Amino acid sequence: MLIVVSTVLYSFFYPSAYSGEVATRIPVAVVDLDNSGASRSLVHKLSAVQQAELVVRLPSTETASTWLQTQGAGAVVVIPEGFERRILNGSQGAIILYGNGAYLLRSSTALAGAGLAISALAGEAAIDQAMAQGAPAPPPLALIQRPLFNTREGYGSTVFPGVGFLIIHQTLLMGLAMLAATMREASGRLFFAPRTLLGIALAFFVIGWAEVAYYAGFVFWFQDYPRAAASAGALIVSGSLFVAATVAAALALASFFRTRERPLQLLAGTSLAIFFLAGLSWPAEATPDWLVLLARLLPTTPGIHLMVGVNQMGASLAEQGWEILNLGLLILLYGGVAWWRFTR
Repeated sequence: MLIVVSTVLYSFFYPSAYSGEVATRIPVAVVDLDNSGASRSLVHKLSAVQQAELVVRLPSTETASTWLQTQGAGAVVVIPEGFERRILNGSQGAIILYGNGAYLLRSSTALAGAGLAISALAGEAAIDQAMAQGAPAPPPLALIQRPLFNTREGYGSTVFPGVGFLIIHQTLLMGLAMLAATMREASGRLFFAPRTLLGIALAFFVIGWAEVAYYAGFVFWFQDYPRAAASAGALIVSGSLFVAATVAAALALASFFRTRERPLQLLAGTSLAIFFLAGLSWPAEATPDWLVLLARLLPTTPGIHLMVGVNQMGASLAEQGWEILNLGLLILLYGGVAWWRFTR
């Protein structure tokens, strides 16, 4: 149940929290104090953008402030008097935007939508001014923004590709430790011949690799997360090293437990700390050096870097050489501890 079933359940349960990760149609109110053709054009453009939904037109800034406080999330666009006159005179028009900082994501999305509408109107106004004053030289550079590895720019697309491999690591770690502790409760200190211990490790390696293939081959596709940037060979090598380091660490840790419930009690609360130590959502540059070095003793730190870099970002094995070396050293370290504890 813990090693197999919970991994499958998490693949649907965890991403569900981020199913609406891209905010759209956030309520926006407009205060049009100019009542001109330019202001009406701006209001029309504002109602057409995907990020914002024009829900009400208010008569004054006072009522707009009350609306923003009572309605909560959203934004207010105030078009001051004389807006069109300034544009026709060749000067800059002024627009006031208000957002609610208590709902940062929704408010910033609404303000971004308002910014798109304003930019579209500004382009039209610039053309009109250029026709009246003589066309200026075109700008020497044009900025084109295109996100590479998170095309939807969503939180789930950022977090879950790393969390998926953390789920595989934690379920293998706790499941194998609970199994060993259960056997130890029944028969005392465990002893295995080296060949038997290798067979146990290979059995859990097969389970772990099946879970890696399930997440990389199905879950990321089903949830529409960044994926499939790696060659098959690079993914096989990366997944094998990550699962092997996880199984070696699980066997080494399992040798120290004597009670069946203890692994779950001690390890269930470590997932969040392990994820932050991996450096995926909290930068290693903002982490104390000694803690960064300590995190390198966890298979998840190089494992998540390697799997996300290869599968999501298309990195080559040569570019991930440090992570590969880190995982190889952990396999030797924890494999040696497991061999020492179980075969002597």
